[in-house]
Amino acid sequence: MKERRLNKVLKLTIIILIILLILSLVYLYLIQPIVKTNTLNQSSNDTSKPVVMIIIDSIMDKPLQNTIKEGKAPALEFLIHNGNYYPDMVSSYPTMSVTIDSTLLTGTYPNDHKVPALVWYDEQNKQFISYGSARKEIMKIGMKQVLHNSLFILNHHHLSKDVKTIHEELDGKSASVNTLVFRGNQKRLISVPRILNMNGFLEKGDSINGPRHFSYGLLSKLDPSNNKTHFWQAFGFNNEFATKELKFLIEEDHLPSYSLVYFSDNDKVIHKNGVNEMKGIEESDKQLQEILNSYPSWEEAIQDNIWIVMGDSGQSDIGKDEEQALIDLRKLLKDYNIHQISGPIQEQDQIVLGLNERMSFIYLLDSKLEQEQIATQLKSEDRINFIAWKQDDVVNVISGDKEGLLSFKPDGIFTDSYGQKWEIEGNEKILDLSLTKDLKVTYQDFPDGLARLYSSFYSHSGRYLIVDAKPGFEFVGEGSPTHVNGASHGSLYKHDSYFPMIVTGTKLKPEHKRMVDLKEWILKIVNDANNEGM
Repeated sequence: MKERRLNKVLKLTIIILIILLILSLVYLYLIQPIVKTNTLNQSSNDTSKPVVMIIIDSIMDKPLQNTIKEGKAPALEFLIHNGNYYPDMVSSYPTMSVTIDSTLLTGTYPNDHKVPALVWYDEQNKQFISYGSARKEIMKIGMKQVLHNSLFILNHHHLSKDVKTIHEELDGKSASVNTLVFRGNQKRLISVPRILNMNGFLEKGDSINGPRHFSYGLLSKLDPSNNKTHFWQAFGFNNEFATKELKFLIEEDHLPSYSLVYFSDNDKVIHKNGVNEMKGIEESDKQLQEILNSYPSWEEAIQDNIWIVMGDSGQSDIGKDEEQALIDLRKLLKDYNIHQISGPIQEQDQIVLGLNERMSFIYLLDSKLEQEQIATQLKSEDRINFIAWKQDDVVNVISGDKEGLLSFKPDGIFTDSYGQKWEIEGNEKILDLSLTKDLKVTYQDFPDGLARLYSSFYSHSGRYLIVDAKPGFEFVGEGSPTHVNGASHGSLYKHDSYFPMIVTGTKLKPEHKRMVDLKEWILKIVNDANNEGM
């Protein structure tokens, strides 16, 4: 009896192993690219000291310092001790990846680069746009549409052609690894996995306009042996893949003038566990150690290159009580017909919600709806920090906590700490501004708040309001991500806006401690490195 059972178990085990083997072979066949790309076709060592910029998604000063104190971030500690440390750089707005990356690469805010947010509504084409947010949202919109939005439409259509990226400025002397915004002057074929081709997601011969060295997970890799692209590894959008790509450039002596490398994993653990989580920083540091170990010594690594290791935005903790932590705009605006993102815009739709975690656009399609009417209605929600809308050339802001109205526009008598001039009327405390007798503006809870908020109202067309959540809360809608008992970003508030930056190998400093000032600074560094090498 026991022998029969053992035989059955053995047979079942063998069958399972055979099935797993077949599935593995099928999977390997399906992910093999139809077109293989190789971008290392010529020497790329363009400067005496290449600039290597590594973005650690959502890294923040306090958890970074705590990780260093515990001795778990030796590479980051080494770079800080051998360079300059800026703990309070200011991000773009909304504090979401594609808008931030667009600001970094173009040196402009959304009013110029025209990428409004991760999720927004295109009034001209009557289309709800998402570049990839929560899984539910992607499924409702359609995986193919979201893939095309992020891979092709974002870079080739939405990102304004009136601005140039760093890659375009350097014209073939740069690299991009796993960044969502990558537009350059070089045509690059995509490696199309058969499974995506078979299902009509991508076609053989699909290409992008990117830098000379373009890496984008499974779809384009520099190192032919880089196998960190399995589905359980987010198809290459992970720190290990990015590390192998950068190491390949270093070891093959192909580092160009500027390389932008994206470490995405820290963002995920912060979203899940909250702002004090250090595991993502510790893991990122291990990857940095591996990169620095590509050189005979870490000292030689910083002698040979200029290193910039930085975040992109911060995050704010979200409360544990789901009902309290999540602000459902559908309930607050239940008297109106709200567009359902799973289908096209309907004639009866009055409102479209563009939810970006801790901020949201509220688009008014019905001409009978007044912006001030909606703003007044939302003012009673005490979890919202402020509600803003544009009236002619003026931005109006109200808050449930503070009396009155704040109105502002550029080119007035007040000058802020960045040299920007503003016309300001009403209650400046709504955006926590400090106005002095000598007509100076100081920012507190909302760093560079006037320029960042104003730019958002000129990032795309349409009639819309902007709502921004208080710390501890985030907006929720149809299919949008939620981070109860974790952390989230998107807002104008200082917790979401500040990020740290480490720089070694150059004495040049950015004009201001803002993301928007980094492009000009990077190009100066590259030119300075070129001059040193002459």
